[in-house]
Amino acid sequence: MIQVTPVGTKRQLKAFIDFPHDLYRHDRNYVPELFIAQRDLLTPGKHPFHEHSSMQLFMAAKDGKPAGRIAAILNNNHNRFNKCNEGFFGFFDCVDDPDLARELLDTAAGWLREKGVDAIIGPVNFSTNETCGMLAEGFDLPPVAMMTYNYPYYNRLVEQSGFRKKIDLIAYRIDAHDFEDKPARMLDTLSQRLEQKGFRLRNVNLKNFKSELDGIKEVYNKAWDKNLGFVPMTDREFDYLAKDLKMILDPDFCMVAEYEGKIVGFSLCIPDINQVLIRIPKGRLLPTGIFRLLFQRRKINGVRVIALGVLEPYRKLGIEAVFYGGIIKNGRKKNMQSAEASWILEDNFLMNKAILNINGKPYKKYRIYEKAL
Repeated sequence: MIQVTPVGTKRQLKAFIDFPHDLYRHDRNYVPELFIAQRDLLTPGKHPFHEHSSMQLFMAAKDGKPAGRIAAILNNNHNRFNKCNEGFFGFFDCVDDPDLARELLDTAAGWLREKGVDAIIGPVNFSTNETCGMLAEGFDLPPVAMMTYNYPYYNRLVEQSGFRKKIDLIAYRIDAHDFEDKPARMLDTLSQRLEQKGFRLRNVNLKNFKSELDGIKEVYNKAWDKNLGFVPMTDREFDYLAKDLKMILDPDFCMVAEYEGKIVGFSLCIPDINQVLIRIPKGRLLPTGIFRLLFQRRKINGVRVIALGVLEPYRKLGIEAVFYGGIIKNGRKKNMQSAEASWILEDNFLMNKAILNINGKPYKKYRIYEKAL
């Protein structure tokens, strides 16, 4: 017998967060999320998403045993900005059971239908500013920092429940021995040329981080505004994310471009903290996880390029190439063996071409699905 129930208590929330740990206990590529981070993300009053939007978590049981979970998400800011009337499903995990998966997805769709939306899209964990997409190709390696992971059968379950592909997100892998040297070789020349035109490219100043954030936030909310599903971050959402990222940021991998004292572009590249998190059982920092996190960070040998954007009037001047050149140059200095550039919309032809030009190889694909209600 299948039973789906809403999550309402702290005990139920703990069970919701912990469910994937048992589901993936035999999967060597599974990376547990930090419990404290997931708890705050999903708790109204903790994460700023809940200030403007709403969600409902559900757990599924089969024959009395936990067997699945899902979140129904109504992001009012997404609908307002994109002039649409959509809802999301997210945080979807499930045993390989078509009936149970359909019950979970139907429950989420029912909750959203009651809110008056006309389509359900996912998996999207709040918005495209957070983790999203269902892994569709590339199951042989663990996910990198802030990327999703799931069993191959998930896609079949979702498609059997009446969903169809909306769009794919591409992740590129760049191995150290395959780096295209051109951006690195041209780094000094391009930098000098940009300086002569009034641009200044530099690393982020963590000592003046709050001031830096104002300019970066403006670029972020403008440079991606035409991407499918994009929604600008509120000030509180941006500050929340930045506070988390600051703990792992390496300024050598985070650059800004200024013109007449104003930030007009930035690149954000973070160490692949998942190389440490994969060794922290159930995402618990206490009692021993905190020590693994602190002492094993120096062994990280990969990075993820999360964002690289330039305001439209300043594109195609060489700023993007300098950003890539800086990542390659500093990656070699720090003995990084690989980088992942993710994610890129499959129809973002300019960005896909740019990464292919530096010998990036598409190695993972994530899919977002949709279904009319």
